Amino acid sequence: MNKISKLLPMTNIIAVFLKRQPSLSTQSWLLLSVLTLSLTSSLHHVQAATPPKAPAELNNLLTQIDTAASKGNAKAVLQFYSPNFTNGDGLNRTNLEKALLTLWKEYPQLRYTTKLQSWKSEGNTIIAETVTNISSAPSTNANKLALNATITSRQRIAGGKIVSQDILGERTLITSGNQPPQLDIKLPQQVKVGQQYSFDAIVKEPLGDDFLLGTATEEPVKVEKYLAPSSLDLQLLTSGGIFKVGRAPATPGNHWISAVIVRGEGITMVSQRLRVVKN
Repeated sequence: MNKISKLLPMTNIIAVFLKRQPSLSTQSWLLLSVLTLSLTSSLHHVQAATPPKAPAELNNLLTQIDTAASKGNAKAVLQFYSPNFTNGDGLNRTNLEKALLTLWKEYPQLRYTTKLQSWKSEGNTIIAETVTNISSAPSTNANKLALNATITSRQRIAGGKIVSQDILGERTLITSGNQPPQLDIKLPQQVKVGQQYSFDAIVKEPLGDDFLLGTATEEPVKVEKYLAPSSLDLQLLTSGGIFKVGRAPATPGNHWISAVIVRGEGITMVSQRLRVVKN
């Protein structure tokens, strides 16, 4: 996918932002978003809303994973994944464990609520689709980081272990500071190859005399981005948000579309997966 066009020429005002909020770097901010986006979908919590007649082994598996994840026990979580586990983003058991530990260090108390949308059997394999909502209270450190994510995923389960997983849709909202800006996001979940699309991140509150800093990024979903994210350069925004036009590439794939907006004493970052499919 082509990079989303830049709103203004790059400036050096990132230094001003970092001076005002010195404990939060743009690189760690993007890392946190990427980890949240693609790892939280691997952890599931089944509540009373589970569809009727779901196999007991499926319910038990998801509940046990949730219990281990809530304790921040990566080893216990991974015992429910096949040694040959694969993920559509390129994750395996080894790099999944590393990324989970990084995520839980930043967010030691995540809350998971998953609804089992559908399931079916294919021989000895169960295919389950879930929608997971993940949220955390603001952290107690100076950044007051908080997240809210929604992920739709499909798992293949055999022999009581998750064999493979694909992310079908996701959006993560991360906020920091005393008054993070509220955003209205407009972005399709799926486009066709070569199709033009719009991405808008609009600040809901009146700006008054405030100024906005921000940027938008597009990155193909790759496993190396989980632990080695790109840095961000903020720009002075001349309107009440970010308004971009992009064009999907000629080949199918998944991309992260993200926006960061800084206003006064708050920061908001939103990231959403854009799926590019064949005609």
